[in-house]
Amino acid sequence: MTAPLTPPPPPHEHSSYHGGPVPPPVGAHAVGTAYRPQREQDGSGMMTELRQAAVTVVAVALSGVLLGVLWWRLAPSVPLVGDMIDGNWVVYLKDSEGEQAVGVDGTFTLLALAFGALSGLVVFLLRRRGGVPLVVALGVGGLLGSLLAWRAGVWLGPTQDVIAHAREAGKGVTFSAPLKLGAKGALLAWPVSALVVHLGLTGLFGPRDPDPQYPQYPQHQQGPYGGKSA
Repeated sequence: MTAPLTPPPPPHEHSSYHGGPVPPPVGAHAVGTAYRPQREQDGSGMMTELRQAAVTVVAVALSGVLLGVLWWRLAPSVPLVGDMIDGNWVVYLKDSEGEQAVGVDGTFTLLALAFGALSGLVVFLLRRRGGVPLVVALGVGGLLGSLLAWRAGVWLGPTQDVIAHAREAGKGVTFSAPLKLGAKGALLAWPVSALVVHLGLTGLFGPRDPDPQYPQYPQHQQGPYGGKSA
């Protein structure tokens, strides 16, 4: 009789890793490098948005010169009359019940609303994606444009020295008063109108974020007797 043969020992499953470093899990390198390009892309995208915002501020603000010219040309004139009393010049309104001063403020407000709506539309058409820097730039540019239009209209209008103007015109001669914006709240008409139009267009016609994709799990098939088969 012969002795039963002893079966050889089973091979060690981890023998190939003895004496060496354990390899990283699958996908470790992919995970480690996946975010670096994304960070670089986000940084360059933010710089692009800031540059576009700066250009928007300058372009919108400079268009205030055109608003100032239109305000100067379209605003009604306020008639004044100069007179001599005891050797001194006195200037007063020719029509004390006239509404020309209200018309001056109204003209500026309507023009500013139109410029704001137009600037909001143009900015939306040029860059539909929007973004916080662009919205802020639109509001700041509109406010600066209103201030520039106000000062440009005053500079283009009649002189601010009404006494000198009355002396030049002569006693009892009607002349136009300098442009004056009585309602300073009209300066906010441009930025408010621009933001409302831009945000409204972005909400209606702007690009939509894609819906989140959820992983699809395979459904288990049912056996002939209602049981689930692998």
